[in-house]
Amino acid sequence: MPIHLNNKGLSSFFDDAVSRKMGKFTLHYKPYSLKLNHVFTVASGSRTSTPVVLVALEYEDVIGYGEASMPFYLGESHDTVLDFLNRVDLSPFSNPFLTEDILCYVDRIMQKNTAAKASLDIALHDLLGKLMQQPWYKIWGLNPKNTPDTSFTIGIDTPDVVREKVKEASAYKILKVKLGLDSDKSMIETIREATNTPICVDVNQGWKNKEEALEMAHWLAERGVVFIEQPMPKEAIDDNAWLTERSPLPTIADEAVQRLSDVSKINGVYNGINIKLMKCTGLREAHRMVELAKEYDLKVMLGCMTETSCAISAAAQLAPVVDWADLDGALLIGNDVYDGMWVDQGKIMLSERPGIGIDFAKN
Repeated sequence: MPIHLNNKGLSSFFDDAVSRKMGKFTLHYKPYSLKLNHVFTVASGSRTSTPVVLVALEYEDVIGYGEASMPFYLGESHDTVLDFLNRVDLSPFSNPFLTEDILCYVDRIMQKNTAAKASLDIALHDLLGKLMQQPWYKIWGLNPKNTPDTSFTIGIDTPDVVREKVKEASAYKILKVKLGLDSDKSMIETIREATNTPICVDVNQGWKNKEEALEMAHWLAERGVVFIEQPMPKEAIDDNAWLTERSPLPTIADEAVQRLSDVSKINGVYNGINIKLMKCTGLREAHRMVELAKEYDLKVMLGCMTETSCAISAAAQLAPVVDWADLDGALLIGNDVYDGMWVDQGKIMLSERPGIGIDFAKN
């Protein structure tokens, strides 16, 4: 039988976790490593696993769960996240509904460390939702029928492996393809030999010349590409703005936008933003970023790292109000701990479980 996370008692999964009593709260956390089903290659490098730290926040026998995922380029690791969590002291707070006070305190503990901060934010939201006995999309008044399709990510690889990944993604209505190397055109051509499914591309800052980027944008538009994510280095503000003005495809900022304060900076440089909980410190700030982006008439994409269904399901609570979603992180791993949001013929489906809508996966 699965363990229901809104029941009393902590799962045995956390038996070997660090546990710290802090007033009315108890914080549990442990390192974990996610194993990718395939070698994952982007313009900046390759990996076969991703370190995460899984968190449980307990208050009056109700438990919220969170997660920090740390791809190498975030500059966080098991050690940095554990060090951050060791510094947390929630004893001054009388109850979890002091959300602003708690998360402002967490944000001030150290600079950066956004994934570590996100783990606490997600756990706190999960805890609050369970206390209110409602999933967060309902608390925010969002219609679960309005969730978009999620893309399925295909990393840079050999033609044979790319064809295999396309077959795996046959149920999905949009593919996300990693570009940014000399193999860009052959990647797209290989996929187009196998499917006419719409594509979005993520260049991960791989293009360096604005004229060549514009030429590539026109070439991609002719081959059913929907938008281009982070085409050039984030520091190339003028070049990215030049490309956005002329491109036949929308441009989406990823590396160029991390937190709420960055949204105003990229307005006019890109057509939209990619919001990731691990970069923006969690659901509290992600929700605010969505609202500000809409004020600027920017498109919003909801993205992820390689994560378990804990962080993916947390992000999915915002899915009904975004234009695009790339929430396939848990689908790319072979050792997910949780069960949460799921995908039906490409569409994001939200659970009615309270909080972020997760349970432990059945073995």
